[in-house]
Amino acid sequence: MSEQGWIQEAIAQAEKSWGEGGIPIGSVLVNRGGEIVSRGHNERVQTGDPTAHAEVVCFRNAGRRRDWAELTLVSTLSPCIMCTGTTLLFGVKTVVVGENSTFIGAEDLMRSNGVKVSVLNDKRCIKLMQRLQNEKPDLWAEDIGL
Repeated sequence: MSEQGWIQEAIAQAEKSWGEGGIPIGSVLVNRGGEIVSRGHNERVQTGDPTAHAEVVCFRNAGRRRDWAELTLVSTLSPCIMCTGTTLLFGVKTVVVGENSTFIGAEDLMRSNGVKVSVLNDKRCIKLMQRLQNEKPDLWAEDIGL
Protein backbone atom coordinates (compact mmCIF):
# COMPACT_ATOMS: atom_id res chain seq x y z
CA MET A 1 0.00 0.00 0.00
CA SER A 2 1.24 3.50 -0.82
CA GLU A 3 1.28 6.73 1.16
CA GLN A 4 -2.01 7.70 -0.51
CA GLY A 5 -3.55 4.41 0.60
CA TRP A 6 -2.31 4.99 4.14
CA ILE A 7 -3.81 8.47 4.35
CA GLN A 8 -7.07 7.12 2.94
CA GLU A 9 -7.16 4.58 5.80
CA ALA A 10 -6.45 7.35 8.33
CA ILE A 11 -9.27 9.41 6.79
CA ALA A 12 -11.60 6.41 7.15
CA GLN A 13 -10.70 6.36 10.86
CA ALA A 14 -11.41 10.10 11.13
CA GLU A 15 -14.79 9.60 9.47
CA LYS A 16 -15.51 6.77 11.92
CA SER A 17 -14.87 9.13 14.83
CA TRP A 18 -17.08 11.80 13.28
CA GLY A 19 -19.83 9.23 12.76
CA GLU A 20 -19.61 8.38 16.47
CA GLY A 21 -20.02 12.07 17.40
CA GLY A 22 -16.31 12.56 17.97
CA ILE A 23 -13.46 14.63 16.60
CA PRO A 24 -12.58 13.71 12.99
CA ILE A 25 -8.94 12.73 13.36
CA GLY A 26 -7.59 9.33 12.34
CA SER A 27 -4.27 7.57 12.37
CA VAL A 28 -2.55 4.39 11.23
CA LEU A 29 0.80 2.75 11.90
CA VAL A 30 2.49 1.16 8.91
CA ASN A 31 5.29 -1.41 8.93
CA ARG A 32 8.38 -1.45 6.75
CA GLY A 33 6.55 -3.56 4.13
CA GLY A 34 3.83 -0.93 3.78
CA GLU A 35 1.19 -2.92 5.65
CA ILE A 36 -1.03 -1.22 8.22
CA VAL A 37 -0.43 -2.82 11.62
CA SER A 38 -2.73 -0.61 13.68
CA ARG A 39 -5.54 1.91 13.32
CA GLY A 40 -6.95 4.50 15.66
CA HIS A 41 -9.39 7.36 15.74
CA ASN A 42 -9.93 10.15 18.21
CA GLU A 43 -12.14 8.87 21.04
CA ARG A 44 -12.03 11.82 23.46
CA VAL A 45 -15.72 12.61 23.15
CA GLN A 46 -16.89 9.03 22.98
CA THR A 47 -14.95 7.83 26.06
CA GLY A 48 -14.48 11.05 28.04
CA ASP A 49 -10.74 10.29 28.05
CA PRO A 50 -8.75 13.45 27.28
CA THR A 51 -5.73 11.37 26.23
CA ALA A 52 -7.66 9.33 23.63
CA HIS A 53 -6.21 11.17 20.63
CA ALA A 54 -6.14 9.23 17.36
CA GLU A 55 -2.39 8.69 17.46
CA VAL A 56 -2.35 7.52 21.09
CA VAL A 57 -5.25 5.14 20.42
CA CYS A 58 -3.37 3.85 17.37
CA PHE A 59 -0.26 3.21 19.49
CA ARG A 60 -2.39 1.44 22.11
CA ASN A 61 -3.98 -0.72 19.42
CA ALA A 62 -0.54 -1.70 18.14
CA GLY A 63 0.21 -3.51 21.39
CA ARG A 64 3.64 -4.54 22.55
CA ARG A 65 6.25 -4.34 19.81
CA ARG A 66 9.97 -4.14 19.26
CA ASP A 67 9.88 -2.66 15.75
CA TRP A 68 8.69 0.86 16.58
CA ALA A 69 11.66 2.49 14.81
CA GLU A 70 10.66 0.72 11.58
CA LEU A 71 7.06 1.94 11.70
CA THR A 72 5.57 5.01 10.05
CA LEU A 73 2.89 7.00 11.85
CA VAL A 74 0.27 8.47 9.53
CA SER A 75 -2.19 11.02 10.92
CA THR A 76 -4.84 13.17 9.28
CA LEU A 77 -3.74 16.14 11.41
CA SER A 78 -0.40 17.41 12.65
CA PRO A 79 0.33 15.60 15.96
CA CYS A 80 -0.01 17.64 19.15
CA ILE A 81 2.68 17.73 21.82
CA MET A 82 1.24 14.65 23.60
CA CYS A 83 1.12 12.60 20.41
CA THR A 84 4.57 13.85 19.46
CA GLY A 85 5.84 12.76 22.87
CA THR A 86 4.37 9.31 22.34
CA THR A 87 5.99 9.13 18.91
CA LEU A 88 9.37 10.09 20.37
CA LEU A 89 8.99 7.78 23.38
CA PHE A 90 8.52 4.75 21.15
CA GLY A 91 11.20 5.79 18.67
CA VAL A 92 9.09 6.09 15.52
CA LYS A 93 11.32 7.74 12.92
CA THR A 94 8.85 8.62 10.14
CA VAL A 95 5.59 10.59 10.37
CA VAL A 96 3.22 11.43 7.53
CA VAL A 97 0.85 14.32 8.27
CA GLY A 98 -2.34 14.72 6.27
CA GLU A 99 -2.49 18.45 6.90
CA ASN A 100 -1.21 21.19 9.19
CA SER A 101 -3.05 24.25 7.89
CA THR A 102 -5.86 24.11 10.48
CA PHE A 103 -3.51 23.14 13.33
CA ILE A 104 0.25 22.79 13.44
CA GLY A 105 1.45 20.49 16.16
CA ALA A 106 4.94 19.79 17.43
CA GLU A 107 6.49 19.03 14.05
CA ASP A 108 9.65 21.01 14.85
CA LEU A 109 10.14 18.98 18.03
CA MET A 110 9.87 15.75 16.06
CA ARG A 111 12.31 16.99 13.42
CA SER A 112 14.78 18.19 16.06
CA ASN A 113 14.74 14.63 17.44
CA GLY A 114 15.55 13.02 14.09
CA VAL A 115 12.02 12.19 12.94
CA LYS A 116 11.35 12.59 9.23
CA VAL A 117 8.07 14.51 8.95
CA SER A 118 6.28 14.95 5.64
CA VAL A 119 3.12 17.02 5.21
CA LEU A 120 0.73 16.07 2.41
CA ASN A 121 -1.60 19.11 2.61
CA ASP A 122 -4.40 16.71 1.68
CA LYS A 123 -7.59 18.61 0.86
CA ARG A 124 -9.74 15.83 2.35
CA CYS A 125 -7.96 16.14 5.68
CA ILE A 126 -8.33 19.91 5.65
CA LYS A 127 -12.07 19.55 4.96
CA LEU A 128 -12.43 17.21 7.96
CA MET A 129 -11.14 19.87 10.35
CA GLN A 130 -12.98 22.71 8.61
CA ARG A 131 -16.19 20.71 9.04
CA LEU A 132 -15.45 20.40 12.77
CA GLN A 133 -14.72 24.14 13.00
CA ASN A 134 -17.93 25.06 11.17
CA GLU A 135 -20.38 22.51 12.55
CA LYS A 136 -19.08 22.11 16.11
CA PRO A 137 -17.06 25.22 17.02
CA ASP A 138 -17.36 24.52 20.77
CA LEU A 139 -15.85 21.06 20.28
CA TRP A 140 -13.08 22.54 18.12
CA ALA A 141 -12.29 25.06 20.87
CA GLU A 142 -12.32 22.31 23.52
CA ASP A 143 -10.01 20.04 21.53
CA ILE A 144 -7.58 22.63 20.21
CA GLY A 145 -7.74 24.69 23.40
CA LEU A 146 -8.70 28.05 21.96
